[in-house]
Amino acid sequence: MLVVMKPGAPQSEVDKMYTRLMQTGTEVSVIEGTQQSVFALVGDTSKIEVGTYAANQHVEKIMRVQQPYKMASRIFQPQDTVVEIGSCKVGGGHKAVIAGPCSVESIEQMVQTAILVKQYGATMLRGGAYKPRSSPYSFQGTGEEGLQMLVKAREATGLPFVTEVMSVETFDLIEDCADLIQIGTRNMQNFPLLKRAGKSSKPILLKRGMSATLEEFLMAAEYIIAGGNRQVILCERGIRTFDNYTRNTLDLSVIPAIKEVSHLPIIVDPSHACGKWSMVEPLAKAAMAVGADGLIIEVHHQPEKALCDGAQSLKPEKFGKLMTSVQRIMEAV
Repeated sequence: MLVVMKPGAPQSEVDKMYTRLMQTGTEVSVIEGTQQSVFALVGDTSKIEVGTYAANQHVEKIMRVQQPYKMASRIFQPQDTVVEIGSCKVGGGHKAVIAGPCSVESIEQMVQTAILVKQYGATMLRGGAYKPRSSPYSFQGTGEEGLQMLVKAREATGLPFVTEVMSVETFDLIEDCADLIQIGTRNMQNFPLLKRAGKSSKPILLKRGMSATLEEFLMAAEYIIAGGNRQVILCERGIRTFDNYTRNTLDLSVIPAIKEVSHLPIIVDPSHACGKWSMVEPLAKAAMAVGADGLIIEVHHQPEKALCDGAQSLKPEKFGKLMTSVQRIMEAV
């Protein structure tokens, strides 16, 4: 439920309303706009007598949020959320391009890649230190050593970095190092992990589950926001369908759909969506054309020798070509 105060309501009246609402037994969040204050009540609001609050001369309106996701809803927060990661902003018209290898392999690889992707216009670096793999026999990542390689790459270039967390047990370690923490597709409904992310002070990049509906996607984000962390970036990375020509099927329709129903920024991962480096650029351009807030792209200086996902990784010069095309589209839209 939302209680919207009238523009210019005295601060003393806003404070009194907050005190009254806190007595309802619900969780009350305050959204301070440029001209008015809005109170968001989460919990059992069915027994609240709306009329007693609507009668207040300083209340403009009271609204019940029908969607199961409350705090992720655009009704809850009409204005776009802008997430800040160092000097990089995502959402509200701010675009971000995150680039780097699927997996952290060596300090030379990470520093060299970071320098090149920054040169071509990337605003953030990506790299997996802990890797969730379908096969237990596949390369599982370099772990804590890989995190330190990412830190070195950040020191060398100034680029903030994102890396994936796979479990609650390693969350503290990654939280201490990373600028943006990724929860991957396989963990989108790992509820203990989502709850831990809700307690973090670091922004969260939440990837859509490979078979998740839009509502399930936003409900996963709701777990994080309800836990107290409103710095959430959504990521569309392709969903599983009947076709097997590409690795997944990129759902471009979810981008304008998210924009309609939620205030959270959404970026697109065309690399995981297609699994083929030759298709990354056209999908990236399409994503920006329909309003995505950014891209996350796999770049490797030697894809043929990559320990993970080399087939979908761009060489740095191809990434540079993509950035030129994407910039033109961003300016056009």
